[in-house]
Amino acid sequence: MQKIIIEILNQFGYIGVFLLIMIENIFPPIPSEIILTFGGFMTTYTKMNVWGVTLAATAGSVMGAIILYVIGRVLNTERLERLFDSKLGKFLQLKKEDVKRAEKWFLKRGNKAVFFCRFVPIVRSLISIPAGGARMKFSSFLTLTVIGTFIWNVVLVFLGRIAGNAWETIAHYVDIYSMIAAAFFALVATLIVAIFVKKRFLKRDKLYIS
Repeated sequence: MQKIIIEILNQFGYIGVFLLIMIENIFPPIPSEIILTFGGFMTTYTKMNVWGVTLAATAGSVMGAIILYVIGRVLNTERLERLFDSKLGKFLQLKKEDVKRAEKWFLKRGNKAVFFCRFVPIVRSLISIPAGGARMKFSSFLTLTVIGTFIWNVVLVFLGRIAGNAWETIAHYVDIYSMIAAAFFALVATLIVAIFVKKRFLKRDKLYIS
């Protein structure tokens, strides 16, 4: 993966940065830390500059985020409610109220979520889907996405330039941060599922036993 990324960046420059980061936003497993830090390193031996790499990366991030936002708009709350009200939804103990509750939470705290999640690998991509599903105002979504993404990108690009030939060291530490963040959110997701199962399934079983 790393060799392919480096080859694309060396061959296509800014366009390569834009395309790889856009794809990375849609398919999070692609390592953005390699794209950005190596892009920063490239500014030391090519005509590319830090701000050009940063802007290309930001444009790619925003484009990918918009695509996911649109997907979220297609998977709107009404369709989720119909899914939750179906036989499958009832079997899984899902309720339409869950959708409304999640939508209200996002509308109340969505701005902070969209902004701060831009600094968390994987989650920074996925957050665009609930933003679209909750019909978050597009202008707000776009503004917060641009600002948060720009900050993330400029930091990694500058670190890549400063590190020079040692850019892989920066990418390695960012990768460790990514794994820790992924593990944390996996733990949170597991706890949420466990609480959900306990409330919806175990509680129902106790009622049947009694």
